Amino acid sequence: KNSMKMFRRNLLSAAVAALIVTVTATSVAAEGLKKGAAFPSLKDFKLEGDVPDTTGKVVIVDFWASWCGPCKRAMPVLKDLHTTYKDKGVVIIGVSLDESKSDMDGYLAKNAMPFSIVRDAKGKLAEKVGVEGIPATFVIGVDGKVIEAHEGFSGSMKKDFTKILDKGGVA
Repeated sequence: KNSMKMFRRNLLSAAVAALIVTVTATSVAAEGLKKGAAFPSLKDFKLEGDVPDTTGKVVIVDFWASWCGPCKRAMPVLKDLHTTYKDKGVVIIGVSLDESKSDMDGYLAKNAMPFSIVRDAKGKLAEKVGVEGIPATFVIGVDGKVIEAHEGFSGSMKKDFTKILDKGGVA
């Protein structure tokens, strides 16, 4: 329990620091899983919500929270990517790190998302993949391995992810 409190405190501190240091976060690999590493099965983490079938799909997993400004700026980009790539074998899953389900639900009531949203209530998945700041976004290939890991938000996010998805043979 103490390690979870420390994880959440570190996560919040990292998010605040990222916001203070730079308005447009860099597009660097998260401290956890690197390119080529296997992404853990979402079904193993007791996530709240429906985890879609990702078999044979390219998957974008985005860790976010309702209180995170950069996360809110990333959501329209994820919506656009969903619209563009949903029929091309790409599944987007938003993983909320909100401590309170009502905070997540309140945000989603005002900002409907067309892709799957689940909640990592205990932060176990985020901890496993090494999320240190949010948003943290992973692109996972059909083989279950990380193609790209981005931490933070930048204005070039849509362009960057489009290039990754197109290069990966999705389009």
